[in-house]
Amino acid sequence: MRRILATLLLLLVVATGFAQPKYIFYFIGDGMGPSHVLATELYLGEMQGVIGRPQKLVFTQFPESAFVTTFSASNGVTDSAASGTALSTGSKTSNGRIGKDAEGNDVHSVALHAKNNGMAVGIATTVCINHATPSAFYAHNVSRNNYNDIAQWMLEADYDFYAGGDAKCTAEQRNDLYARAEKQGYTIVRGYDDYESKAKKAKKMMLYQENVAEELPYTIDRTADDLTLAQITRAGIDFLSKKSKKEGFFMMVEGGKIDYASHSDDAATMINEVLDFNAAIAEAYEFYKKHKDETLIIVTADHETGGIVLGYTGQYKLNLKALSSQKVSIDKLAAMLSAMGETTWGKVAELVKENIGVEPRGNHNADEDVEMTSDLAKLIAYEAIYDLDRAALLSWASGNHSGTFVPLFAIGENADRFNGVIDNTDIPLIIKSFFTDNDSKE
Repeated sequence: MRRILATLLLLLVVATGFAQPKYIFYFIGDGMGPSHVLATELYLGEMQGVIGRPQKLVFTQFPESAFVTTFSASNGVTDSAASGTALSTGSKTSNGRIGKDAEGNDVHSVALHAKNNGMAVGIATTVCINHATPSAFYAHNVSRNNYNDIAQWMLEADYDFYAGGDAKCTAEQRNDLYARAEKQGYTIVRGYDDYESKAKKAKKMMLYQENVAEELPYTIDRTADDLTLAQITRAGIDFLSKKSKKEGFFMMVEGGKIDYASHSDDAATMINEVLDFNAAIAEAYEFYKKHKDETLIIVTADHETGGIVLGYTGQYKLNLKALSSQKVSIDKLAAMLSAMGETTWGKVAELVKENIGVEPRGNHNADEDVEMTSDLAKLIAYEAIYDLDRAALLSWASGNHSGTFVPLFAIGENADRFNGVIDNTDIPLIIKSFFTDNDSKE
């Protein structure tokens, strides 16, 4: 009788339990609110001459979705450190803290939990690898600004794959970090071609741009030689799949420059960053189609940035296709203007018109001389982007974070666990519930 009862109990546990996905993708669009996503799809529609969403993003077609709250332990508006910690550990913390709770205690990420359960682990981003969101998955520090201290935790965590912008610190500190990484078994590669040539023999990997850079270029400014988030994701899938064929892998991928563009209130650059983020997710989705019963893909954001408003006049209109005239980011435009030095207003107007599609403000004579200082260049660039955004009939509430909901989209094994209105801390706790309890290893 006892044997029968034990068997029935085991069957009940199996029937009510949740299978552990073998492959987990955790995509975080930094600063990406609902309007960022919708603006991108409506822009694609307008470019096809259609009002609506004829060309949906890959992730908005996932079957499960949710609204996610993002407040921190210290404020209704979070920063990326507190939200990154919440998304990685399931613990609320004060703004500015990485991998620590509000009382200052270390809290451990779902990435470490995955590693302790035998999975290979990858952390990737388009910004510096020791920025707030990626570092929340491996580091513990009272301040997100202690970049060099945070970078050391990459080696302490000893994950299999790091990729994105180079570590933010002094050149001397970075060289020391990479030298110790190589002694610890990491192969440091620069660019996708270099990855392909060295991946086969590498035990652990750090993948960066061909030249040292703390972030990848904005998509709108990218050249053919620049590393892309899609390439990083493809490399991560390839490397981690071979690293842990039996137990699978966990991979966090951040589209970090959606946030940067939104802080600058630069709509065209933001939309290009969302499209780039979507291209990376498409890589994971292709992998999912080959491993449907073993893969979970989650797409969310750490917070919303900018309070973007689709429509701002009393005309109830949008003209997002106007953004297609912009050829460079606000940062690159400012740099191009600053590099002009002593010039004329006519040449300034020509450069702005060619790259943004609008005339710069002011009634200056074309032959009038001007000394293009850095501050003046930034002002002209900001005004040009502002005017183009207004021509597109959208506006921004600010250049900062907001406390609004962010979206979540999911597909695959246990994706139905993510729905309704949830908190950002719920996401890693749900993921952790898939695993055997190995907290003692943390």
